[in-house]
Amino acid sequence: MQFDVVVIGGGLAGLSCAVGLAESGKRCVVVSSGQSALYFSSGSLDLLAQLPDGTPVAAPLEALPALAQQAPQHPYSLMGAAQVATLAGEAERLLQRCGLRLYGDSRRNHLRITPLGTRRATWLSPQAVPTTPLDGDLPWRSIAAIGIEGFLDFQPQMVASSLSQSLGVHATVGHLHLPALDRLRNNPSEFRAVNIARLLDLPQHGAALAEEIQRLAGDAQAVLLPACLGLESDRPLAVLQQTLGKPVCLLPTLPPSVLGMRLHQALRQRFQQLGGMVMPGDRVLRAEIAGGRVTGLMTRNHGDIPLRARQVVLASGSFFSNGLVADRQRVYEPVFGLEVFSKADRAEWTRRDLFAPQPYLQFGVRTDARLRALHQGQALENLYAIGAVAGGYDPLQQGCGAGVSLLGALYVAQQIVAQGGSA
Repeated sequence: MQFDVVVIGGGLAGLSCAVGLAESGKRCVVVSSGQSALYFSSGSLDLLAQLPDGTPVAAPLEALPALAQQAPQHPYSLMGAAQVATLAGEAERLLQRCGLRLYGDSRRNHLRITPLGTRRATWLSPQAVPTTPLDGDLPWRSIAAIGIEGFLDFQPQMVASSLSQSLGVHATVGHLHLPALDRLRNNPSEFRAVNIARLLDLPQHGAALAEEIQRLAGDAQAVLLPACLGLESDRPLAVLQQTLGKPVCLLPTLPPSVLGMRLHQALRQRFQQLGGMVMPGDRVLRAEIAGGRVTGLMTRNHGDIPLRARQVVLASGSFFSNGLVADRQRVYEPVFGLEVFSKADRAEWTRRDLFAPQPYLQFGVRTDARLRALHQGQALENLYAIGAVAGGYDPLQQGCGAGVSLLGALYVAQQIVAQGGSA
């Protein structure tokens, strides 16, 4: 099976790269082994929130020179500050073309309200999520934090208490009770955000939902709900706000995340609308390498029929999705046997303090400045590594995981398009 590009991995990095390639006319296939990590995300996207030395970052692009000094192997440092600035704007426009309505830009971080009622610096947030400037407050002085009776993945009391203490907002608490949810409530394994959203999104439940929220919210200027609404589109939330006549905001819940799923679905739909092919439930098991190039990929579902492409993009994720594997002695990349950042002594992989930056989070595939993967001391000519499988950065401590995935994806897509050629 012949393609221009094979992308291994259907998460944020893989799909973003595939969309960029498909928009330029490349015949591209995404091999996706399972559920994307986006299903476990908040739906917000970080660019750079903190430098490795712990310094908070307000303006990500202005902090890139300091980042390059402290972390020369960070993907941003390899791409260069000018390239990162350009790619950040292009990433914002790509997400818009995918139909995503996001707030924020790369020049300055903002704060999003978390499910704990705290605030976290980020780059882009769904417009349904409540946000504040870095040095500002919420636009409302009274809010109603409303949960769903029996839904344990969201605690409105915690949200209300935290916002009251940190921002001085008058916050009340309530719990929705809707008969339409009783069937789900009777089965705790089904009473999850995604299933609730499938019910609440139905037009026939809109009036009852609005009436119950109005009863609980009273005179509050705004309403905060768990993100159990708008699985397929923003329309159910827009209708609810119009009916209530006040802002209604959504806070992420425990996985699976409706906001993260919306992001994944938008990228995948855009890719498929452009003619891209997705091979779900398949896994690349091994690769043929000859003359410094990847010449074929063998997958679980295609047996002895190799996938062949001029270019290959590895976006297989980190330990969570088995893009990286750890045994008792080492950390390794299982498909190509690529070089990885790691520490030989297993005792140095982690720190005892659970909340301290963990060294293993920086483990990953080594690349050159073009993000080509290194194999036996040399960059493979047609293999790129992007997203969580790449090493040299800490996506949690530095608050940059989504940015590394998006910008690296577009950086690689541009290089592949510039090389020309077709299957």
